[in-house]
Formats: sequence, structure tokens, C-alpha cells
Amino acid sequence: MVTNTTTLEEQIANLTRAIEGLVKHVQEQDSHISKLMNKINNTDASHVVGKQAKAHDEAETCLKQQPNEREKSSTKELQVSSERLIPVDQLKEFIIGTIQNKLGGSSKSSMTYTKPYTQRIDNLEMPVGYQPPKFQ
Repeated sequence: MVTNTTTLEEQIANLTRAIEGLVKHVQEQDSHISKLMNKINNTDASHVVGKQAKAHDEAETCLKQQPNEREKSSTKELQVSSERLIPVDQLKEFIIGTIQNKLGGSSKSSMTYTKPYTQRIDNLEMPVGYQPPKFQ
């Protein structure tokens, strides 16, 4: 009789593969963002306007902070034993660290309100008389 249960080792291996996939996805997204920022830099050089320059500076400072966070997270390596096992405590720390980096690194209480969008979205100016769409 064969059952479809997985062992702890298989579950950890699956989690490890999932984490590696997520890390790869985040790195791809970061490179995509940097390519878009370079594209913006090239167009801003010829069409600089006061507010655009300010938004561009804010975007650059955000991008400068992101590589520092990536360097910090990349220095922490998971120690894998000879049996290809990762200690559970180390895996928990890695997951917690990744989540904190993704959420902005803040360790604020979960009882406080956090906006689901960035300050850049807050600073967007809408045209006069703009009415957001009303979905029903």
C-alpha cells in the first residue's frame, strides 16, 4: 500500500526550491525596475521639468537603498549539511528576514496601519475634476 505522504526532508527540499524561485523572481523584478529607471533617466535628460526632476531624485534614492538591502540579504548564506538539510531555525530566520526586507524592513507592530502603496503614489497629482472609476 503506497500513500502520498511526504517526509520532512522532502518538505524542506520543496520549501528550499520555492525560496530559491522566489529569490530569483525578486532579482528579476529588481533588474526590470533598474532597466525601467535607466529608460526614465534617458528620457528625463531631454525633458526635465521641475516636478519630474524631484520625482526622479526620489526614485533614485529608493533604488540606491534597494541594492544595500540586497547586499545584506545575499551575505547571509544558508548552511546546508552533508545530507542536504537546512536547520529549521536557520530556515525560519531566512524566511522572516526575507519577509521583513520585502515589507520595507520595518519591525513595527502589526496593530499599526500601513499603506498598501508607496509614498510616490501618495504624491501623484491628479488632473482637476478627476473622478475615480466606480465599480459595482
